[in-house]
Amino acid sequence: MTEPEVKNKYAVPALDKALDVLEYLVDQEIAKSQTEIAQALGRGPNEIYRVLVNLEGRGYLVRDPLSGHYRASLKMYTLSRRISPIDQLRQCAMPHMEDLAVKVGHSCYLTMLYQSQTMVLVQARSQVPISVNITEGSMFPTLSTTSGKVLLANSNDEVRELLLERIDGYADYSAQDKSQLIKELDEIKQDGSLSAQNQFIQGVVDYASLVGQPDGKVVACLVVSTLNTYNKDLANQAEIIEQVIKTAKTITKQLGC
Repeated sequence: MTEPEVKNKYAVPALDKALDVLEYLVDQEIAKSQTEIAQALGRGPNEIYRVLVNLEGRGYLVRDPLSGHYRASLKMYTLSRRISPIDQLRQCAMPHMEDLAVKVGHSCYLTMLYQSQTMVLVQARSQVPISVNITEGSMFPTLSTTSGKVLLANSNDEVRELLLERIDGYADYSAQDKSQLIKELDEIKQDGSLSAQNQFIQGVVDYASLVGQPDGKVVACLVVSTLNTYNKDLANQAEIIEQVIKTAKTITKQLGC
């Protein structure tokens, strides 16, 4: 069954109307009348009357006593403050990361940008005797890591430029070097993943893929770091990057990004 078919099968019309109203009003700078809301949503005024009354009763909307216009309250903001994006990301990603580590036979970890550096958020250790382990909370120069480049590439232009300005040595890049770097980042963004030699450990190759959406609010990078061994039972390079991309997409979907 396809995703649209599932949505149609389990559709709750009243809930859909309520969510449509909320999503519309949170984007409005001024309060809107019942008629204006209905017109914007392509519905009749009477069709959304009970929805507006119930949302107001639950505290999600505020109704002006004089004009009768509605605006979104701060309730959703208050509820959202109870959710830690990082904790949610860790909890969502960890089961899939553990499964990935078993499938490919190598440890994997999740990174995020922190100021101008790349921070290891969580790691799933491989069960094989010899593997690469990177301590959670470790910080690395962004341009020196495979995951850092993926994260930088998928940041919006304003954030990317700000981060680059904070990176030591970037100001000394020639115009040609800067142009080459931007071109490289654009190519990484288009691919959504990157495989490259680890710049800190000889013989280690990193396979990284974006978690989240380019320019999104929650952007992380899933990475598998492989150590050259004689273990023929481990996954090959093509299998590893395929599994990394697949797992990153699964985590992204579960996060609702």
